[in-house]
Amino acid sequence: MKAYVLNGIGDLQYQTLPKPELQSGWCLVQVKAAGICSSDIPRIYTKGTYHFPTIPGHEFAGIVVETADAEHSDWIGKAVGVFPLIPCKECPQCQQKHYELCQNYDYIGSRRDGAFADYVAVPIWNLIPLKEGISFSEAAMLEPVAVALHAVKRANIHTGDSVAVIGTGLIGFVAAQWAKARGAAKVDVIGRSDGKRALAEQLPGIGYYLEGEMHADSYNVVIEAVGTEAAIARSLEGVKAGGTVVLMGNPAGDITLKQNTYWRILRKQLTVTGTWNSSYEAAAVCDWTEACDALAAGDISVLPLISHSFSQENIEDGLALMRTHTQPYCKVMTLWNQDESV
Repeated sequence: MKAYVLNGIGDLQYQTLPKPELQSGWCLVQVKAAGICSSDIPRIYTKGTYHFPTIPGHEFAGIVVETADAEHSDWIGKAVGVFPLIPCKECPQCQQKHYELCQNYDYIGSRRDGAFADYVAVPIWNLIPLKEGISFSEAAMLEPVAVALHAVKRANIHTGDSVAVIGTGLIGFVAAQWAKARGAAKVDVIGRSDGKRALAEQLPGIGYYLEGEMHADSYNVVIEAVGTEAAIARSLEGVKAGGTVVLMGNPAGDITLKQNTYWRILRKQLTVTGTWNSSYEAAAVCDWTEACDALAAGDISVLPLISHSFSQENIEDGLALMRTHTQPYCKVMTLWNQDESV
């Protein structure tokens, strides 16, 4: 098979490898679509993965082509999305089925080989069957759609609330849609430039404002989806007294809060909460099944948020685009095995 192998920081090579070997309880998924996550950029170019070599890629969908055990053979030929976190199922959080908080988790695409490849090995437990009508590109976005839902649930939005989402990545736009779907009367996405305004205009009921247009004390809930000191400060300023701020953005480095910023938390009596990953349990109602249902029903729209698509041979063009910001982008998608049948 062909795969993009990270042999060291900044050393990504398109190589020919044998297909992954399967252990009991696992299957082989032929990748059909894989999204490039913003976290893949530092993972490939500055921070590295947990060991080398590693195949990156954790947002993906495909078709099951092989199972290690005959008892799971009914999965063969099925279109699936994949929860990329592999929990230990033994730690205290796993015992409570809070698998996203596992203390000893494995992770496809960073701690083990991922989906920038023709094939990837995954546990049967991590498979979610795709509902009819969901394309592979949509299914490759199940992970960020579920992450956005998890954050919105943490916000505890009430009918009629006003909500702002600071950040114009895929997760920010999807979180805005989830907020609207859960009863918010006013939902605005806050961006740094007009480059993403056209995307917001494709989403019914979602407003779009620039950073400087966000007024103080305007929203019941603010979801921060950038991960910078400035974005956090803006969140704490924009939320109303007694409101809620959900911190979702991954920080690129240390964050320091100025005294006046910290005072806002105290004097407004704010609820500030973090969010991490998404809830998942095989064959049970969770963020992932809700995300899958919403995509199938058209309640959450993600295809308009794909700004760029690349073939598997040209994935490095997509990585370069995201690394250099030469063009505005939202979700960069890569398509795999498009000329092959199972």
